[in-house]
Formats: sequence, structure tokens, C-alpha cells
Amino acid sequence: MELGIVELSRLQFAMTAMYHFLFVPLTLGLSILVAIMETVYVMTNRPIWRQMTKFWGLLFGINFALGVATGITMEFQFGMNWSYYSHYVGDIFGAPLAIEGLMAFFLEATFVGLFFFGWDKLSKVAHLTVAWLVAIGSNFSALWILIANGWMQNPVGAEFNPMTMRMEMTDFFEVLFNEVAQAKFVHTVSAGYVTASVFVIGVSAWYLLRGRHVELARRSVTVGAAFGLASALSVVLLGDESGYSATHSQKMKLAAIEGMWETHDAPAPFNLIGMPDQEARETHYAIEIPWAMGLIGTRSLTTEIPGINDLVAQAEQRIRSGMIAYAALLEVREQRDAASPEAMATFEEHSADLGFAFLLRKYVDNPLDATEEQIIAAANDTVPTVWPLFWAFRLMVALGFGFIGTMLYFFYRASFKGMNFPRPALHLAVWMIPAPWIAAELGWFVAEFGRQPWTVDGVLPTAMSVSALSVTEVTLTLLGFVIFYTVLFIIEMGLMLKYIRKGPFEDVEETEAWMTRHRDILAGRRNADATSMPAE
Repeated sequence: MELGIVELSRLQFAMTAMYHFLFVPLTLGLSILVAIMETVYVMTNRPIWRQMTKFWGLLFGINFALGVATGITMEFQFGMNWSYYSHYVGDIFGAPLAIEGLMAFFLEATFVGLFFFGWDKLSKVAHLTVAWLVAIGSNFSALWILIANGWMQNPVGAEFNPMTMRMEMTDFFEVLFNEVAQAKFVHTVSAGYVTASVFVIGVSAWYLLRGRHVELARRSVTVGAAFGLASALSVVLLGDESGYSATHSQKMKLAAIEGMWETHDAPAPFNLIGMPDQEARETHYAIEIPWAMGLIGTRSLTTEIPGINDLVAQAEQRIRSGMIAYAALLEVREQRDAASPEAMATFEEHSADLGFAFLLRKYVDNPLDATEEQIIAAANDTVPTVWPLFWAFRLMVALGFGFIGTMLYFFYRASFKGMNFPRPALHLAVWMIPAPWIAAELGWFVAEFGRQPWTVDGVLPTAMSVSALSVTEVTLTLLGFVIFYTVLFIIEMGLMLKYIRKGPFEDVEETEAWMTRHRDILAGRRNADATSMPAE
């Protein structure tokens, strides 16, 4: 298949986004785990916890630096490759990105330096405060990015201005508290916590298999398992919440994920497995779980979930309504201040469907010139390719339940078996390290691929969002980014493996002071016991 400017621009953004998200989950999770470890150190004053904080903090720092380097490129792409998108919705989309830069990024950048260089310059409590501010900054950064992305999935708090031909924000707090954005935030950060927990357990298991840094590794497994178990459970619960919100805001995505072509009587079943056939509009060999989809999607036994075919019919109706809005818009634009009340009333009545008329721009320059065949084709375009969504979602869910089982097992061994772990379990933990990254990338694939053909759902088609660039220009920058990001990834992996093999360094002076202090305490207790014994 020959790739055009739209497909190449999508491929470039997908590549940079997925590279960037190799670093984000570990940053989110490790920042919290490091802060927890330092909290235990401040409370107990035991050097082993300081050693753990420094070691895992070093790996966090390497990952953080690469995450920043890859994230900056993504934001520049909005102006380079998606200039019409930036013009059309920049008033809304730009606000959370600006807040993220001013509030979260500078918070992270400032306190990361204090965290690494302030050990001997700050008090224990002050340094602990810095550690938690780094963690809060990392998570705040994710919040604002996901508010922006959530608005693309569910564009609330904004309306189209026919005079400026742009979307404009009408309610910032509606954008901020968008149900899709909030569900995506808690689901994404919880996935990051699972990623870091699996990473900590896997690296610690590698040490235990080789008999190195055993005390640090055992304690790290204990912290990672407890934190990871809570996080893995929350990922599943919050993923369920994302499915519920999709029932309201992205019905087509939900139907495509389920391979549900026809509307079922409530409550709808969940297709556990099957073979979606987009040409036949049928899912072959489906194994269903009765009622499950109805309960997940509607929280009831009486509410229907529309199938793909009914949603295509609704899209066709909205395209026709959008054509009326487009005709009224042309009249309003031509008359400007002298626009007739009738034209304005017609536009306002149908303005919610204007984006559907833009789907026709793929086939014809003026949507009003579209034929019946083109209208039907545009309605069918609202269906994303079903089979990759169907299987990506199920693999992601399977990995999620696998994380719950793994975390539960290590939590049980750490809590009730004296932190003794069988070697097969340790080998499994090492091999499992890449799994949460695979699950996270699958999650983003489902979220973004499932939104097609929209950049902003129901408002702006992807085909209209791109910049006026040539195929050659985008191809060259795509290749450049692939090479550059691959080099960065190799550097990051090299640094991480180098310091993992090297292992944690021991703070000799503090360890000796702690051992001396506790030897004195133990000696004092033995002397007290000896003097209290009755004379023979």
C-alpha cells in the first residue's frame, strides 16, 4: 500500500509517541517507589534503605533524562506535522500543555537536581520532601498531558466559532474534569506503577539468583510486590471505568474493541475470543461471556450497547446533518455581521455534526458536492480496523491479570514466607520485565487507533489535520526520528544495564556509624542483662 501524507504523519507521531512511552511508565512508578523507600529510611534510619533509595533513584534519573529528551520532540510535531490541527483546536489543546510545562515540568526539573546533589546538603526531612516533590511533579506532568489527550477523545467545554473558524474553550473546568481524561489519568499512572514494580522485582530477582546484594534485593521485592499488587488491581478496576466512559463518549471504539457488529438485547455479552471479519461484518467463532459487556459498559442489565452497523447508520445521518451545518456556515461566513437569523439558527441547530461533514473532504473538496456513494463511504470510514483493536485489547487484559497473579504470589512469599523465593519464580520475574511495557503500548494503541478516523472525536478528521508537507519531507524526518530515537534507546539500555550489573554502592561511612551505634546498644543490653542476673 502506498503511504500518503496523512498515513506517514500518523506513522511518525505513533513512532515518536511509542518510543517516548518506553520511558514514561517507569518514570511515573519509580518516582513513587523511590520516595517510599526514602520515607522508610527517614523513619528507621537504617542505611540499607538509603542505599536502596540511591540505587533505584539512579535508574530513575537515567530514565527521566531520556523521557524528557523524547517528549520534547512530540510537542514540536503539533506545529510541524499537524499545523491545521494546532490552528483549529489550539485554544483548548494548548492550555493543558502550557500548564504542564509551567507547573509540572519545572517542578520535576528543579527538584530532580536537588534530589541527586542534595544528599549531603539537605537535612533528611528536607531531602525526603524533595523526593516526594519529584514524584508529585512526574505525576502532575502526566495529568496535564492526559487532560489534553482526553479532550481529543471527548471534546467537552468548547464550541466552534463560525467567525474565526476555530474551536474555542467555553469552560476550562469542564475540560479539566472531563470524565475520559480523569479515567485515562488514573489508569495510565497505575499502569506506570505496575511497570516500575515489575522492573524492581525483576532486577532484584536477578540479584537473588546470583547471590548479590541479597538484603537490598529482598526488601526491594517486598516493596515492589506490595505496591505492585495494589497498582495491578487498580489498573483492572480503572480500566473498567474507562470502558464505562467509552459507552458515553466513544461508542464506535467500544463496539470495535468487542467485535460487536449488531446491537444485542440488553445486557450484551462479552466476546472472550473470536475472529472479526470486517468484510462480512461478523465475528466468527466467538466465545461469549453472557451479560459481561452490558455490566461493564452500562452498569445495568437493561441498557443497550449499539453495534457497529447501527453506529454506521447514525454516522450517515450525522453526515447529512453536518452538510446542512456546512451550507449554513458558508452563508454565515459570506454575510458576516449581516448574517440572517435563520442562517445562524440553522447552523446552531446542526453545528454539533459539522465535523461529520468534514469526513467528506477525503472524497470531495466541497462536502455539499458529495454523492450518495461518497456519503455512505464516509459513514463506513467511521469504523476503525477491527481485528487489531480486538486482539490488542485482549492481550492487554490478559497481561493485566497476569500482573495481578505475579504480584500476589511475590507479596505472599515476602509477607508470610520470610522473603524466600523459589528460583523458578525468580527466573519468571526476570523474563517478565518487558511485559508491562508491552501492555502499556497496547493500551495506547487501543486508545489512539480506536479513535480513527478522528483527531478530535466527532470534531476534526485526521485527514484534515495534517500540515501541507510533501511525502519526501515527512519520510526523511520519519527516518531521522527512527535513527535518533533508536540511538537514544540503545544509550538508555546500555546505561541501565551498566548500573544494574554494577549494583548498588554502599554508603560506607553511614553503614559503619549505624553498625557502631547498634553494637553499642546491643553491648549495653548485654551488660544490663549480666548485672541483673542473680549471683551464684
